[in-house]
Amino acid sequence: MRDYAAIARKISRALFSAQVVVSSGLIMMTTVGAIAGAELSGRARWAGVPSAVVLLASALGALVWGFIMERSGRRAGLVTGLTLGAAGAVLAGGALVATNFWVFLGGLALVGLAQAAMLLGRYAAADVHPVQERGRAIANVVVGGTIGAVIGPLLVAPTGQLAVAAGLNELVGPYAGAFVLLSAAALVIFFLLRPEPAGIRRELAAQDAASDLVPGKKRPVIQIMRQPAGVVATAAMVIGQLVMVILMVITSLYMKQNGSTLGQISIVISAHTFGMFAFSIISGRLADRFGRTPVILAGSVTLVIACLGSMLPPSVVTLAGALFLLGLGWNFCFVGGSALLTDQLTPAEQPRMQGFNDLLVGLASALGSLASGFIFATAGYRPMGVVGALLALIPFSLALWWWRVSRKT
Repeated sequence: MRDYAAIARKISRALFSAQVVVSSGLIMMTTVGAIAGAELSGRARWAGVPSAVVLLASALGALVWGFIMERSGRRAGLVTGLTLGAAGAVLAGGALVATNFWVFLGGLALVGLAQAAMLLGRYAAADVHPVQERGRAIANVVVGGTIGAVIGPLLVAPTGQLAVAAGLNELVGPYAGAFVLLSAAALVIFFLLRPEPAGIRRELAAQDAASDLVPGKKRPVIQIMRQPAGVVATAAMVIGQLVMVILMVITSLYMKQNGSTLGQISIVISAHTFGMFAFSIISGRLADRFGRTPVILAGSVTLVIACLGSMLPPSVVTLAGALFLLGLGWNFCFVGGSALLTDQLTPAEQPRMQGFNDLLVGLASALGSLASGFIFATAGYRPMGVVGALLALIPFSLALWWWRVSRKT
């Protein structure tokens, strides 16, 4: 008889450790990405292209990794993705040495694939836990991003100084550091993510007499998407992501135009990041104790409050509060939606459907990034709060409807 609790603890620790390391590496590259893009292209208006390439590659990669993990398992998919990301970091760093913008973007595309693979790692944690613990399991992996968000920026300056000492452009340092971190994460997954999470998920599903899901059953994606709970879960994650990105991406520019210093801008963005990740454990426990739908409802309401709060007269305090709530609302929608989606899937359906869902989330990020600039340029910052609040009402309405329906059945 397998000790499933011990297996779950081991795999969760491996995923959490990898998440911390990968997040640190990704944030290192993100911190200098815009600077590198402007420097290599010679055009300041292209500074946002590196970020867009990573987001687009991550969105498209999610679907690819879903199919790969379906056929080869979580471990193989994660190791392959992280290895490609490490290669991408080397390629991007080399492009900085050779001053080649297009090779640089090619490296970042590989980094985006690694990001997509690691995002799907949260479902590997759900694979090895019973239904009543999945929310907490997903949240424990997501919270690793909090530590990465702190460590990553702290490593930028030291690695840059090492690059200068080696006679290289200081921007090469963060990419070299990211290579080391992504390689380390690949090794952690390769050696510690055992046994295969998908196999454990099938065993747990076979033992779950209360489940009405047939472990080997595989429905088409479109059929799953038509299920009410699947619609609610996907809407929570996709629209929650869209609302967050629309407001978050442009806030630094808005503050700059209103005379804020870089230090003040950093405080607001830090508050946002803190809201995104620091309360993951709480949101996971709430999802397991009270249900996925109430957590999604709470997340949607929090997003509405955040968007309305962003319309107050600009100050560091008001914007930090609004952006903190924006991150917190996203977290509730993301964790609750991830757990709800997993509940609806058989082991055979999980990788592909989860990859398709993350494709939609990634596309929402790209759309939000583009939309924020256009809305801000044509209407200003405050109308963006109205747009975000209206969008947040969509998952709220769907979740409220589903909660009422499910309580009657």
